[in-house]
Amino acid sequence: MRILIVEDELRLAEALAHLIEEQKYMVDTVYDGEDGLLYGLSGQYDVIVLDVMLPKRNGYEVVKALRSAKIQTPILMLTAKDDLQSKITGLDCGADDYMIKPFSPEELTARIRALSRRQGNVILDELSFGDLVLNLSTYDLSCNNKSVRLGYKEYKVLKILISNSRAVTSKEDLISKVWGVDSNADDNNVEAYISLLRKKIYFLNSAVTIGTIRKVGYRLEINS
Repeated sequence: MRILIVEDELRLAEALAHLIEEQKYMVDTVYDGEDGLLYGLSGQYDVIVLDVMLPKRNGYEVVKALRSAKIQTPILMLTAKDDLQSKITGLDCGADDYMIKPFSPEELTARIRALSRRQGNVILDELSFGDLVLNLSTYDLSCNNKSVRLGYKEYKVLKILISNSRAVTSKEDLISKVWGVDSNADDNNVEAYISLLRKKIYFLNSAVTIGTIRKVGYRLEINS
């Protein structure tokens, strides 16, 4: 299952992403309403966790735009406002559920599971691309009858590349999602982990390679 988090408080966004990833869900995180709308319009998410107070577009505007575009993804709105009218506004805009900050992690994940069941979704145990299979529970990467265990950051990088296999993933995206937006990680950190992954994929004799798109980022490719 794939979750979109739209939250401008960076530390909270990272904490939410970590919490949801522990449930073996895939997570994308964006930090303003315009990006939230852009990602949401893709229709690829099973649940959207959306803050109300956002830069560029507020959460209410994002929900209205998604529903006007016939996007029916379940939306859980988050807000620091606990007045009844705010809840009514969010639900009337098209949100499916509403939570007041602060909230318990257990309740958040329970509500996400409840929303996902409305869609009939299940949690994935594996991701695959070409002849590679990534186990989301054990961090094992397999190809045919061979497998290797990935370190945590290797796993995170590869999971992002597989989940985003139809597009190019930038170094900036990898840094923000793997190391965090407040970290001191730079391009060298990304390049080091890409190199480690390439060596492990080569060891597996896989037809998959991590291609470099100069000045843009990385994309998984299959050698013919």
